[in-house]
Amino acid sequence: MWTINRVRAGAVVVAGVLALSACAGSSSKSGGAGSSTSNGNANSTGSNGNKPTLEIGVQGPLSGANEALGLNIDWGAKLAVQQENAKGDLPFNLAVKESDDQGDESKGASAAQLLIQDPKVVGVVGPAFSGPTAAAGALYSSANLVAVSVATRPSLTSSGFKTFYRVVANDNVQGPAAADYMAKVLNATNVYVVDDKSQYGQGLSQATVGELKKDGVKVETDSAAAGTQDYSPLASKVDASGAQAMYYAGYYADAGVFAKALKAASYNGKMIAGDGSKDPDFITTAGADAAEGWQFTCPCFDPATDPKYATFTADYKKLANAEPGTYSIEGYDSANTIISVLKSLNTASPTRQAVADGVGKVDYQGLSKEIKFTPTGDVSGTAIYAYQIKGGVITLIGDISKLVGG
Repeated sequence: MWTINRVRAGAVVVAGVLALSACAGSSSKSGGAGSSTSNGNANSTGSNGNKPTLEIGVQGPLSGANEALGLNIDWGAKLAVQQENAKGDLPFNLAVKESDDQGDESKGASAAQLLIQDPKVVGVVGPAFSGPTAAAGALYSSANLVAVSVATRPSLTSSGFKTFYRVVANDNVQGPAAADYMAKVLNATNVYVVDDKSQYGQGLSQATVGELKKDGVKVETDSAAAGTQDYSPLASKVDASGAQAMYYAGYYADAGVFAKALKAASYNGKMIAGDGSKDPDFITTAGADAAEGWQFTCPCFDPATDPKYATFTADYKKLANAEPGTYSIEGYDSANTIISVLKSLNTASPTRQAVADGVGKVDYQGLSKEIKFTPTGDVSGTAIYAYQIKGGVITLIGDISKLVGG
């Protein structure tokens, strides 16, 4: 489960810079869209002073309304780099270089160019959101720079991006799982589906609606653009529809505001959202009463549910001064996937093409799952999990395939 008292970005960054500077590969973010700073000081301990430095880029929303999802990935990548540098057995040192796209599609290309133009960057964790990924994918492909992402829009792996891979199931998996969960576990026969008009939200909505109809469920749909100030008209429509369940495909900053409006409209159906809304800041924005009982679907793994991941959780918390959140462990696994390829190449000057080729053929046992990719760049694993807010905390319900099967 996640705690809801996340330390905000400014304090977290300070903690991270201090922790990483104690080993190779420190990094700090400047906070502007498409900006990055990396001190590259992989020699701060003195033990690796004669080695060159290679960088793993991180692109995502490191500031802005939905920054938590990007910061979770960023800290996961930083932990992987910190741990690898501590071993001291590579012919190079590693550093993290950040590029902040604020989750904004219009900033995706410039954020990618910041990393592409740095010759020390040999692989990228991200982009995190589907819109910026769509804008950046061709650029990374042209630069032969591998991008290992959690962006879930299905079309990203059919867009001709030669160096794009994702470590989570896409929304052609999450959407049907969400639909089956609502139809077969929640027993909803009438569902209202809302998206935020983003590439992510529209893709997830379409996949969910298609499966709901196959399940014989009556479906109504609507959209509300991210940043909508007044969700009360939409909430009233949902309430008047008589829908037994409402599914929201969008990010947590807007989902929290929508949740307040649904509470005010006295909507009593089940309220579910996709992975983009699964964050403690959803609870903060919605308020405890409006958030209680909300459920989420996510292709993300919860390390807090199993004691064998206690070491990861403790190490992450020590570095980030916060509990792991949505996609923290996937960010960690993404960075380690790239690192595993760098190890296999065993050279201080790997080419971007060699790294990209290696990632395409990788079979790496990550913490969240075994990571190997289909020819299109999708991860072979397809698990989707259901979560619910209980007592102000996001808790795991279970693997949806097992819930539906049971």
